[in-house]
Amino acid sequence: MIRPRSILLALALLTGCATPSTKTFPRSNHFNGTRFFNPDGVQGSTGEQKQGPVALLRNLVKPPYRSWPEVPVTPTRPPARVEGQTLRVTWIGHSTVLVQTQGLNILTDPMWLERSSPVQFVGVKRVREPGVRLADLPKIDLILLSHDHRDHLDMTAMRRLWRRDKPLIVTGLGNDQILARSGIHAVARDWGGRVTLRPGIAVIVDRTHHWSEYDPGDRDKTLWAGFTVTLPGGNLYFAGDTGPGDMRWATEARAAGPVRLAILPIGAYHFAGHETDNHIGPDQAVTAFEQLGAAYAIGVHWGTFELTSEGINEPPDHLRAALLREHIPISRFRTPVAGEAWVIE
Repeated sequence: MIRPRSILLALALLTGCATPSTKTFPRSNHFNGTRFFNPDGVQGSTGEQKQGPVALLRNLVKPPYRSWPEVPVTPTRPPARVEGQTLRVTWIGHSTVLVQTQGLNILTDPMWLERSSPVQFVGVKRVREPGVRLADLPKIDLILLSHDHRDHLDMTAMRRLWRRDKPLIVTGLGNDQILARSGIHAVARDWGGRVTLRPGIAVIVDRTHHWSEYDPGDRDKTLWAGFTVTLPGGNLYFAGDTGPGDMRWATEARAAGPVRLAILPIGAYHFAGHETDNHIGPDQAVTAFEQLGAAYAIGVHWGTFELTSEGINEPPDHLRAALLREHIPISRFRTPVAGEAWVIE
């Protein structure tokens, strides 16, 4: 039973407890002096961005989609390190992936919370437990945080990882201020920014097509991004959350060099019966894969939180069909089960 006081608290969180970004950034082709926007024109014309506080509260108390079954998961324990050019890739769930190579442990969009919600007593509940327990993660060296949506930014996990490992956290402009409230230091960069880890290995912040909002009142006050990690033997590309937009963001990322592994979203593309312009689906993910010229890819952002109306296995099923249509071996673009290690030599 949800108590009235709990509902009032959720309403307060959704309508009145905003802490907007206070830092100013230079005007650009994607920042108007107040808010960030997609320079390719479309800014959330369809989908979740158009929801107001009342709709958001209703979806928290009674999520519109509750058809997905719970999926059994056997958590695994990754090794401490993977040296050399071998890539060991573990899908943990949703957009959380552990990539181990060159003695580095790289983690994308950490998400271990039970619910994709600002409060953990209501909201969309995960149906697939994490494939690796948070406590079983090896020491994390680098976290790539694509944006501030609640299904990508788990502050509990971020605090624990920061206290334990002090990783380098790279993110888009403004997200560092959200983390700073919890005493976490992050390096924030605009699209095109670069952060060097060591000779030959750097993080480039890439353009994507999305939007942002962590607290009510701060919509589009922080910058969404993808990332290229330059690596010997071929780059790692993580698209974060992205809609199709002009689909040139993949081509732009390819300019940094050959992509060995791409982490691409394939789910949450049907919102209330319509395709959302905030997330790509399997067909567009295959297009991005080809535009990147990637050797391999892993499909993420599916089968964990029932955020939209497609079936739990619809994204990987449609992905396989798209790969066959394009004559791409399914061994090159995989959707492993949570916790499964994919080793690329």
